[in-house]
Amino acid sequence: MNRVTTILKQSFSNNTYDYTKGSINTAIIMLALPMLMEMVMESLFAIVDTYFVSKLGTLALATVGLTESLLSIVYSLAMGLSMAATAIVAMRVGEKNYTAAAKTSAQTIVLTIILSLSIAIVGLLFAKQLLSALGASAQVIQYGSNYTYIALGGNIVIVMLFVLNGIFRGAGNAGIAFRSLLIANGINIICCPIFINYYGITGAALATLVGRTCGVIYQIYNLTQSNNLFTILKSYYKPHKATIINILNIAWSASLQFIIASGSWIFLSKLIANFGDSAIAGYTIAIRILLFFIMPAWGISNAAATLVGQNLGAMQYLRAEACVWQTAKVNALFMALVTLTSLLFGSSIVQFFTHNSSLVIVATQAMHILSIGYIVYGIGMVVLNAFNGASDSRTPSLINFLGYWCLQIPLAWFIATQTKYGMAGVFYAIVITEFLVTLTSCYLFKQGKWKQKKI
Repeated sequence: MNRVTTILKQSFSNNTYDYTKGSINTAIIMLALPMLMEMVMESLFAIVDTYFVSKLGTLALATVGLTESLLSIVYSLAMGLSMAATAIVAMRVGEKNYTAAAKTSAQTIVLTIILSLSIAIVGLLFAKQLLSALGASAQVIQYGSNYTYIALGGNIVIVMLFVLNGIFRGAGNAGIAFRSLLIANGINIICCPIFINYYGITGAALATLVGRTCGVIYQIYNLTQSNNLFTILKSYYKPHKATIINILNIAWSASLQFIIASGSWIFLSKLIANFGDSAIAGYTIAIRILLFFIMPAWGISNAAATLVGQNLGAMQYLRAEACVWQTAKVNALFMALVTLTSLLFGSSIVQFFTHNSSLVIVATQAMHILSIGYIVYGIGMVVLNAFNGASDSRTPSLINFLGYWCLQIPLAWFIATQTKYGMAGVFYAIVITEFLVTLTSCYLFKQGKWKQKKI
């Protein structure tokens, strides 16, 4: 009991750890627990946000759903930079080269600021046009464009939250990453009903902006503390060509893999929008609920990236591989519980958010069909994150391109428009694709070429 308590305290402490030695199971627990809770907070935010937005009606839900499709590109870029930071920092920590880890962190922050400002300009200038391109009705654009302006204009706090947490994870300090999201989403959850009451759908965007800004402030505070594994000096922020190229070599392909996946989701959202505002609103509820369950699994899979990065840096290749398969088993078990919950209680959970019968039918159908592939998906996300942790982000990009663009998009269109399944065909296409993506990922991972990556 004392050992369990000690591990739990260490998991959520502000200290960084060397995961290249000791028990693999202990290492997974220490990393996965705060990462899992980190994603639980993200999931809780999505659920609470959906609950209060759903009270505003179909137009509000459609606005959030379509804007989330746009933000998925922002998330993709943020996750690409975050993956690069995690991979390089973890390897440098494994090598015990802490100065290089600090310089990588500083250069990643500089790149984040430049990227975020570029996205903000595009969002503020073309929000309405972007919504229209996704198939939003004139009513949705008129009703919710301010939500989209704020979400895209304030994207810097979204991207920075991801990137700084990537740095902390690479250093083996998942506790700070968890607390930053606890603050960000906790404040958002408090502000959401208050702001929505006064400002409607615009208030939901403002609540998110305020919450995430507070989370970033907490991250920056901890990044400057002297008790960290490494200290970022002001001089490290001066552009350094070799370091920037090193980051971009990983970040562009890491971002590409998520952009490819997000591009597919944007197409799916547009395809579903063709079935009407109620369809996209019901789909939005289902996705938010599913994210509540899936995000913790993503948190568990993030542990694999840190473990692979640090152990490769220490040249412990067999330990790195063992960490991945052990993490995959844990994630598969978690997703089995999620599958059972979705199948047994899907309709009841949906009705907590809405009693609109058409929305309930769409959301419940989506949950039931998508849950078929959860266990396989849980394994797949661990293996893909292991590639990223090894700085081999090009392999997941290729897998995603073939799976999502060459298979999922045409398959979803065909089943949805050319068969009797209609909108349900989109959900079946997702399940089929996830099965094949996971099988391909596992096969390539077993080939072991990822062990040869050098950064």
